[in-house]
Amino acid sequence: MAGEVRGLYIGGRWTVPSDRAHFTTRNPANGETVGEFVSGTPADVDAAIGAAQKAFPAWRDTPAPKRGELLLEVARILRGRKEALGRTVTREMGKVIAEGRGDVQESIDFVEYMAGEGRRLFGETVPSELHSKLCLTFREAKGVVACITPWNFPMAIPNWKIAAALVCGNSVVFKPASNTAQCATEVVAAYEEAGLPPGVLNLVTGAGGTVGNPLIEDPRVRTVSFTGGVETGREVYVRGAKGLKMVHLELGGKNPEIILDDANLDLALEGALFGAFGTSGQRCTATSRLVVQAGVYDEVLGRLKERLAKFRIGDPLEASTDMGPVASADQEAKVLGYVEAGKKDGERLLVGGSKLSGGAYDRGHYVAPTLFEARREGRIAREEIFGPVLALLKVRDLADAIRVANDVDYGLSSAIYTRDVNHAFEAVRALETGIVYVNAPTIGAEVQLPFGGVKNTGNGGREAGSAAVEEFTETKTVFLDFSNRLQKAQIDPR
Repeated sequence: MAGEVRGLYIGGRWTVPSDRAHFTTRNPANGETVGEFVSGTPADVDAAIGAAQKAFPAWRDTPAPKRGELLLEVARILRGRKEALGRTVTREMGKVIAEGRGDVQESIDFVEYMAGEGRRLFGETVPSELHSKLCLTFREAKGVVACITPWNFPMAIPNWKIAAALVCGNSVVFKPASNTAQCATEVVAAYEEAGLPPGVLNLVTGAGGTVGNPLIEDPRVRTVSFTGGVETGREVYVRGAKGLKMVHLELGGKNPEIILDDANLDLALEGALFGAFGTSGQRCTATSRLVVQAGVYDEVLGRLKERLAKFRIGDPLEASTDMGPVASADQEAKVLGYVEAGKKDGERLLVGGSKLSGGAYDRGHYVAPTLFEARREGRIAREEIFGPVLALLKVRDLADAIRVANDVDYGLSSAIYTRDVNHAFEAVRALETGIVYVNAPTIGAEVQLPFGGVKNTGNGGREAGSAAVEEFTETKTVFLDFSNRLQKAQIDPR
């Protein structure tokens, strides 16, 4: 479809309305055009919701194992296109090619996992307090759900939401981030090719204010699943709450990696570099704080500076590149704005802190990997930057490290490197995050486990794993009385 305008997908048809404006996505490594897309309108949202509502009853009544079989076909299609899709991720979002392939592999893994839920979707059978009575629960689809996704995992996060919603029997209206719209159309194309009935999955591209708000507010949408920034998430939550609908939020992080004096420093440093600078720091689980015990602090600092001096920043399609560009001009400006604010606040800039320039760098959005020796109370150590900026903090002992780790508004992921099992379990118990890694970086979630956090990281729900179905189902409780008489539960004599 090179050179074409990619359209909306509503009711099983790709359309490019002649009266719609268009927008373009660009490769953040070199500014080249990736694709051109339709800017949706509230009328398009209305049509997409209508198509989803019309398709819902038949899809809900499709046996769940059959819904799972269709997801297996989606996974097969994605697997066959893994290399091409990985390159699309890298060209449109900017993460290095190994991570682009990983984004697609995570999609495959999760869609396969959710296919299995078609033969599970467990309820409960529990004993009744009365004679000749059976008590049980089962899960029901909610109806039309809205899936609103970010640009940093443009294949994986949409599939997290869409596959879980579909296997539970819901129909979906999908609104992706605009600057990874081509990835979104590739996701939808896989479900279309797999044979998903028309209207069960619909795509509307466009601006959040124009497309996202009417989608969230429409009373026909019963659940909103949103991944993105905290401020936008609050607005989504308020808008959805007015309609008393379930709003699931996955938001930001300010994730610490703790290195104790007894840690394997080679392993800890590898984890810190991958956690902080993988995806150019643009992960909600990125390691943005390195919390180091005093006994190894100087060694960690020296080795970090040595490693960063050799970091290869460049074309993300080259296998030898360690880090590519940030995703857009807006991201570049945001990250560099934080760097300048940190310097003005008296933070000690140790490495990086600038836009890279000259040659190929001038065509893209390249920010040098940046290391600050940070103050605990400063913005660099407390606010989510979402870029290749790592704050280094010195602590006295484990208790001090946990205090520092918990002293932020977020609670998504954390890590501790130690050889002491007692320290490891104390950290697991005390760290205020939804995810804790021991001797591994703060990134690297597995699809069969729940994903999510506490505090400003979200509103308590979890994605992935067996918890994924909770987001997209209602629990129905059923009482079957075969006693052939009226039983009055607590009122009857005991």
